[in-house]
Amino acid sequence: MQRSIARIGFWASVIALVGAVGYVATVPLQILEWVTPLSNAYIAYAFSLIITVPFLISMLALHHTTPVEKQFWTHAAVSLAIIYVTLCALNYVVQMATVLPAGYIWTFDNLEGTRGPLSLLNQTPHSLFWDVDALGYIFLNLATIFASFAFERSGVEKWVRRIFLFNGCITPLFAVAYFYPVFSPSVLMFGLPWAVTVPACFIALAQLFRHRAK
Repeated sequence: MQRSIARIGFWASVIALVGAVGYVATVPLQILEWVTPLSNAYIAYAFSLIITVPFLISMLALHHTTPVEKQFWTHAAVSLAIIYVTLCALNYVVQMATVLPAGYIWTFDNLEGTRGPLSLLNQTPHSLFWDVDALGYIFLNLATIFASFAFERSGVEKWVRRIFLFNGCITPLFAVAYFYPVFSPSVLMFGLPWAVTVPACFIALAQLFRHRAK
């Protein structure tokens, strides 16, 4: 049973990695305007949605393949991952099912975005769903911090532990990118480490599950 759970965790981590890399690829598309803002938004939200449930499944698999004496940490990670999935999945579904089909977008030249009855739902900088998205990823980072304490300090787990902790350490920079009072592309760059640390977490998890499956 442990091997089967580890295999599920491996594939969940791989799928989450695809989502994370896909989202990262949309950022230069948005900045350089290589695709229309509407198309970019659909792509970004779709890849972001791909991360959500697989990340939760990987945390659940981690919990069930961790020794009982360390399952407090993985249980906390699963609980925090549930909050992340709830917040971010809600946001992305609202954006793709309601906001974008109505033609609501925003650009760096128009941070207030499209004006109209659905403006409240549009994820523009410092809007309601902007903050929901920020909180979701803060809880993702917190999940990796708690999960890191379940890993050994040697072998494969040592590197997973370090990557998870490093991902947690970038949370203040990530918060600046979202909550700094004046938004701009340069402020957005404070969140750039996320483009490395979160995919690295999924790669590390996949390697860990591959190891445990053996």
